[in-house]
Amino acid sequence: MKKCKYVITITRQFGSLGRPIAKALAEKLDIEFYDRDIVDQAAKKLNLPASVIKEEEEKLKTPVKSSRGAAGNIWMRMAFPLGNGSSDMQDNIFEAQENIIRFLAERETCIIVGRCSDFILSEMENVFHVYIYAPYEDRVKNSVETLGMTEEEARRTIRSVDEAREAFHKHYAGYSQSDPLHKDLMINSSSLGVEKTAELLAQVIRLRFGEES
Repeated sequence: MKKCKYVITITRQFGSLGRPIAKALAEKLDIEFYDRDIVDQAAKKLNLPASVIKEEEEKLKTPVKSSRGAAGNIWMRMAFPLGNGSSDMQDNIFEAQENIIRFLAERETCIIVGRCSDFILSEMENVFHVYIYAPYEDRVKNSVETLGMTEEEARRTIRSVDEAREAFHKHYAGYSQSDPLHKDLMINSSSLGVEKTAELLAQVIRLRFGEES
């Protein structure tokens, strides 16, 4: 009897606590968890003298004026996983991240958060795609209580990050990040909270990828 190798991809709404849930799930299953690590590895893979990815993200730390008002705090960096540079640079970064995600998936059992990992690993045999969401007002509350935002910042950031993530996912994957046809499980994190949601997911994963001969 032996355990099969598998990968869990987690796509989440901003403010749904998807990242802490993914981290808690990794601890419960005793497997690796990858999120920002992939960005750093992509920068090294591209042999950038200084992380262009991070430099592009840094630009979002200052207020950005738009028709919808100022949108500039550190959480806005989450809206642009490839930075906000040229399309050619973003395509190069995406390709590097894609290679890294495939390498990690082939190497070990792990959880990969975001980065279009559900699309990149869509043909993988032992993969389980999770989408974590929450009602809008719960996401606002989580952003205020967990991330230290004001309510105004929370509402503005949720709107901007939602739009950017959706555009990013549709551009590279060709479908919405919340498309149920590309998910194995969609869960409302507000029903159980971080720990219990992670525990529920762990139970599902153990049932799906338990002991195999």
